Amino acid sequence: MRRDSMSIDDSARLVEEVQDAIARKEPLFIRGASSKAFLGRPVAATREIDTRSHRGIVSYDPSELVITARAGTPLAELNAVLADANQMLPCELPTYGGQATVGGAVASGLAGPRRPWSGSVRDFVLGCRVVTGEGKHLRFGGQVMKNVAGFDVSRVMSGSFGCLGVVTEVSLKVLPKPRASASLVIAMQASDAMEELLAWRRAALPLSGACFIDGALHVRLEGGAGSVRAAVDRIGGDALDVRFWDDLRDQRLAFFHDPRPLWRLSLPNAAPLVELPGAVLLDWAGAQRWLKSDASEADIRAIATAAGGHATRFTPRGDGEPFHPLPAPLMHLHRQLKTRLDPHGIFNPGRMYADY
Repeated sequence: MRRDSMSIDDSARLVEEVQDAIARKEPLFIRGASSKAFLGRPVAATREIDTRSHRGIVSYDPSELVITARAGTPLAELNAVLADANQMLPCELPTYGGQATVGGAVASGLAGPRRPWSGSVRDFVLGCRVVTGEGKHLRFGGQVMKNVAGFDVSRVMSGSFGCLGVVTEVSLKVLPKPRASASLVIAMQASDAMEELLAWRRAALPLSGACFIDGALHVRLEGGAGSVRAAVDRIGGDALDVRFWDDLRDQRLAFFHDPRPLWRLSLPNAAPLVELPGAVLLDWAGAQRWLKSDASEADIRAIATAAGGHATRFTPRGDGEPFHPLPAPLMHLHRQLKTRLDPHGIFNPGRMYADY
């Protein structure tokens, strides 16, 4: 079992700071490396709690396919440890230049190009430790996939943006890296690309990445050597530098340098192409559509809603809502959960929605 030599347990300080904030009724802004500070609303808090000093690999046994790390651990370091054992986090968490931390990656719930084929971040969260809104340091979940009894607080933390508690430690399921991989680029129209992707999905080709940009479909194939080789023969095209997928994951492609606001439209699988008011990059075989546009929030959200999805603004702006408004019944459930886990309302108030 491997432990990180740089491991530092600073959980006592985190618990003490939360308890003091509760006693003083002072809301907290929870931060790691702030690599995703651009996403969400400004936090209505003047007091900050920093998780970066609480770091390190707590345990890792490659044979068990589980790694446990403290929240302040740089994601790049965790990925390097897994790579040494020829393993990986399949959901391809964005590292944003190596700055992202494990806690922030789980709290944001953002996943990379492999997500439609591998699963979301919460699919790989087995358990976590959290400083709760009552100032207690509790463990939720476990380190095995069969631990499903009761309300799964550990997975609720994924995508909560720190609004429900201070995550201090996370256990994640990992998988071996694929035995073979190939990346290809094929010049074609967007409509043809969508048709091809549908056909390849029906044929069960070993896709693990599909992005359309600049008049070309970029495809990644992963799996057994035979299946990858057969898929390459069927698809054709030219070899693609594998660094493309890291650049897409961390938003380093030229597309993202466009100064216009960035939106992400999340749509149902195989949703038809719709006209969008700006520059478009299709990811996740079309289920995720990045949009650079000066169009209004109302217009963009109307398009996403009509297509059966939702739109999130990834560029800070002084007005409007970054996250798609929730239906009233679902918002009611969110507020009930917030009240239960954060009864004093001290964790990242307003980060996702007003009064949440």
